[in-house]
Amino acid sequence: MGSKLSRMDFATTVLCCYLIWYLGVVYLYFDATRSIWLNSLGISAIIGFALLLSVGGMKRFWSWQTARLFAMPFCVSSFSALIKGRGFVLIFPSNTQHLKLLVGACALFVLVVQLRKRF
Repeated sequence: MGSKLSRMDFATTVLCCYLIWYLGVVYLYFDATRSIWLNSLGISAIIGFALLLSVGGMKRFWSWQTARLFAMPFCVSSFSALIKGRGFVLIFPSNTQHLKLLVGACALFVLVVQLRKRF
């Protein structure tokens, strides 16, 4: 893991921060309502397949990049459902403790990546 962190490029670091933010919001605002997760899976399948077609990915059907084409719509739709009516401004929670936790988690990750690159 350490060597992967030391070779992590800017784009991958940003994508990892997005994932950290998403997982933090899921943890803090989880809702077990089945329709949220089933609708997100459905949206993920439809949009993910469209994205796969748009990048000509049918030649090599399964890879990490392909998985992200399906994961991103799932995360976006479930994130949207989880924050609805919870006082978020854009993607930021109005609860300052939660905001500090999410920003702190991302900042800590970036710090660890930068430290691994230096040492």
